[in-house]
Amino acid sequence: MAATPEAKVKARVTARLKEMGAYYFYPVTGGYGRSGVPDIVGCYRGKFFGIECKAGKNKPTALQQKNLMDIEAAGGIALVADEVTWEAVMKEIEGVSNNK
Repeated sequence: MAATPEAKVKARVTARLKEMGAYYFYPVTGGYGRSGVPDIVGCYRGKFFGIECKAGKNKPTALQQKNLMDIEAAGGIALVADEVTWEAVMKEIEGVSNNK
């Protein structure tokens, strides 16, 4: 089965995170999990991040957007990556300083 466009974005992002040595995972939603959490969450150089991956014209849902805003309000990095922006998203995370 061919990978979906969104799965391709996730693969690119996680490959770069792995190269960077970042800690990351795909959170489980539903059941005991929390809905609307970004597709990929992790930490790099002491900074928490959440990345919502989209493809085509898809945009974050209202609940996903709220979670991204909550991450930013708590001092983390919240980003949306797609086929066009994923490299810029990764550069933003790579540029994180461990200065708090």
